[in-house]
Amino acid sequence: MSASPRWTRRVLATCLLACASPLVHAAAAQRPLAPEAKDPAVAAVLAIVDSALVVINSGDLIALSDLMIPEGQVFPAREEGGSGIYSVRTVASQRAVGRRRPIIERGFSPEVRIAGNIAMVWLPYDLYAEGRWSHCGIDLFTMVRVGSVWRIANFTFTIEQPPACTEHPDGVPAGMAPRTPAPR
Repeated sequence: MSASPRWTRRVLATCLLACASPLVHAAAAQRPLAPEAKDPAVAAVLAIVDSALVVINSGDLIALSDLMIPEGQVFPAREEGGSGIYSVRTVASQRAVGRRRPIIERGFSPEVRIAGNIAMVWLPYDLYAEGRWSHCGIDLFTMVRVGSVWRIANFTFTIEQPPACTEHPDGVPAGMAPRTPAPR
């Protein structure tokens, strides 16, 4: 099974729109993850993660859900008052929201594991919103191969502050305010 023409047009249109946005254009300066892979299977999995980061940065939750299986879910996880908490977003709930404000989320140093028709990508990231530092954490993409195409089944991410997580090795993106360390 290959990508449908509708899906392909939607992702290409989203990428073109994303590149037109000044905020997202700054995020596009991040090195793509996929070219670092020598193994074609790893490159194919990382290409989906690269596409996910483009649409996450653009704020297009419908395009993100297009990269997922219909039963896919998103799990933001954070700590509040010393306890771990999470929320759940389904593909349908993301599609209902449609859009949110663009951000700059940059992933780096991906760890990829593939076994047959499943794959996992562990990806440290940092995130800037509205011109300033927001947080960092880990993106965890769990994928399944549907026919010959990889799709996101689960996207879980942490929401943390250093030193619990690491800032991007490229430093602060152009035009963004640097992180102000939390008072001690």
